[in-house]
Amino acid sequence: MTKYSAEELNSFSKEQLISMFISNQELMEKMNDNLERLIEQIRIADQNRFGRRTERLDEIAGQMSLFNEAEAYADDSAAEPDGDEVIMSVQAVQKKKKSGKRAEDFKDLPHEPHLHKLTDEQLDAFFGKGCWRRLKPEEFTRVRCQPAAYTVEDHCVDVAVGISGDHQDEFLRGDRPNDLLRGSVATPSLVAAILNAKYMNAQPLYRIENQFRINGVNLSRQTMANWVIRVSEKYLSPLWERFCEELLKEDVTQADETTVQVIHDNDPSDPGDRKSPAGHKNYMWVHRSGEFCGDHPIVVFEYQRTRHHIYPLRFYNGYKGVLVTDGLQQYSILEKKIDSLTNASCWAHARRDYADAVKAIGKGNAEAIKSSYAAQALARIGAIYKVEEGLKHMAPEERLAERQKSVKPLVDEYFAWIKARLADVSALPKGKTAEGMRYSINHEDSLRVFLGNGNVPIDNSACERSIRPFTTGRKNWVLINSIKGAQASAVAYTIVETAKLNGLNPYYYLEHLLTELPRLADKDGNIDTAALDPLLPWAEELPEKCHKPRR
Repeated sequence: MTKYSAEELNSFSKEQLISMFISNQELMEKMNDNLERLIEQIRIADQNRFGRRTERLDEIAGQMSLFNEAEAYADDSAAEPDGDEVIMSVQAVQKKKKSGKRAEDFKDLPHEPHLHKLTDEQLDAFFGKGCWRRLKPEEFTRVRCQPAAYTVEDHCVDVAVGISGDHQDEFLRGDRPNDLLRGSVATPSLVAAILNAKYMNAQPLYRIENQFRINGVNLSRQTMANWVIRVSEKYLSPLWERFCEELLKEDVTQADETTVQVIHDNDPSDPGDRKSPAGHKNYMWVHRSGEFCGDHPIVVFEYQRTRHHIYPLRFYNGYKGVLVTDGLQQYSILEKKIDSLTNASCWAHARRDYADAVKAIGKGNAEAIKSSYAAQALARIGAIYKVEEGLKHMAPEERLAERQKSVKPLVDEYFAWIKARLADVSALPKGKTAEGMRYSINHEDSLRVFLGNGNVPIDNSACERSIRPFTTGRKNWVLINSIKGAQASAVAYTIVETAKLNGLNPYYYLEHLLTELPRLADKDGNIDTAALDPLLPWAEELPEKCHKPRR
């Protein structure tokens, strides 16, 4: 920006001064916009770092309700309470403890009686003979924990050789159980324990290694990593493929993705591929059955090196149904390339920018929150969610009818309100509020999809919940060493998360799979996915121990 002296300014003509003034006005307006945007970003960053990271409308509304609590709770038709209602007794305030809860909590555990007897001789000696009577015994419960126990199986297989007769020089061996991994000490229970610790409990391998060492088992993290990869490739991958087949039969699916860092992420089949430096962003894609679809929920994790649309296009090629996503451009491309696929956008993402805008204003500025477009947009979306919340347990047909009756008018009003705000050039929204409105306008058609199908959820929150265990584990192990390791993790997370959704105990389910799958492999190690029906998470043939206790 050029700086002029007073003498230079006096030498300018009137037209030049007006032009300079207008130019400076435009420059100042841009600077103010940039400053407001920067302040908003700083406040949002502070909120994310130090505040509660929530998108629950009732939590966000806590900031908005500072100024309208009286209006929110006022009800002219409410009767005036009498004195007895106002003056509550202490007993009424105290919550009554539910009887029998402890017995219910432990009913599925093995019970071991411990009797602390008083003999007749002891009682006679203390009270005198005939001077006592027995009362109801005192009963209480204690829970004892037994740490993991490890047993070394020393197998001895008899071998004999013919020394004469028809079978001379022929060998005969006793029945030998199938090895999980040839030449390895690994057993189904041991590998299941490693998979459960890493993918269910989010423990990195070095912690599992230390835990084993404390219990006298020397297993290096390299050995365990090799086992995880080999078991995933040899046994669990066919089940992963079968899960994919079952998932794509659903009328409604959901998808999301998150980052993962893979150190050696060059393509092993292409020696010339050096895509990126170590630790480059890779992606774990997550596909799951719709929140309201079927009795057999499925979650499929899929590792890919980039976020390119070719990967979901390959996965959903030929799919017929609705795909619920967060509005990422890659998913919009799918709808254009796959005629039978309909993309439904996520209302949780539609409200996210508004929530950030309200957080950026700050709790201490109630009037600014009240007058902001962001708060007004959140109130409208909140009304949609409030109605939708009561429809979750309805049948799809009932849910669809109620959406058309009660939800559609609210959606129509929301979009009409946004368009009116954007048409008012005298007070155009800025920052996160503007981003939220643009998201809604750009995805209006896909945001309306749920209104025409009772099986389509209003948002993609179910998929985000399914991806959360992976992000929790990622905080602990941070990096994955190789593409094979990332693919093995995708397979393991698929098995564990699908088992959880179907009410299974992941450890016992993994142990059962690793016991049965080697028996299904042919002489070349191949497993026919059509033979996996008895091993699917909803199969009636699963042993009882695989099922979690039901309350």
